[in-house]
Amino acid sequence: MSEDQAKQSKEAWFTLSGDVNSDMVHRVFEAVGHMTEDGIETAHVLVQSNGGYVSDGLCLYNFMSKSPIEFVMYNGGAVASIAVIMYLSGTRRYASETARFMVHKSHATASPGSRPDALNIIVEGLRADDARTESILRKHVELTPEQWAIHQYSDLHLNSRDAKTAGMINEITDFAPPKGAILRNI
Repeated sequence: MSEDQAKQSKEAWFTLSGDVNSDMVHRVFEAVGHMTEDGIETAHVLVQSNGGYVSDGLCLYNFMSKSPIEFVMYNGGAVASIAVIMYLSGTRRYASETARFMVHKSHATASPGSRPDALNIIVEGLRADDARTESILRKHVELTPEQWAIHQYSDLHLNSRDAKTAGMINEITDFAPPKGAILRNI
């Protein structure tokens, strides 16, 4: 086996799409288990997600960023909301020219007729979620003061060039598994 073949055998290519939820957490846990059994050292992952649950996204970020597998993340279309936090677990991150990212503060809908104490609990939970996600965002990304101001009250959209300037991605490039590579969906 040549050195190039040996290197490729320790790399693998994956797609990961859908809502960030307990099902995705389970799928990633299972996939990483198989990766470790297969001796994979680097996993190239194309992510397509409009977000989901904050706690599940934080779990995936913490798990993937500390995993024995090096994750190289790609955005070929859209990575939004809590999926951005999961995406930031990659040690290297790339996006296609036409990809976009979106980050925003947490939100929730209260039941009609909710009492003030119930609303306070919802607000406290949202503030806690925002603090957790913003600390990760600030660790990996350098937004301009204008971008942080937009993020404070609205959805902040970044195209691939904006994401590169902010340090969210390393380069603008497409997810392109080498010819002959096996592509697996997580």
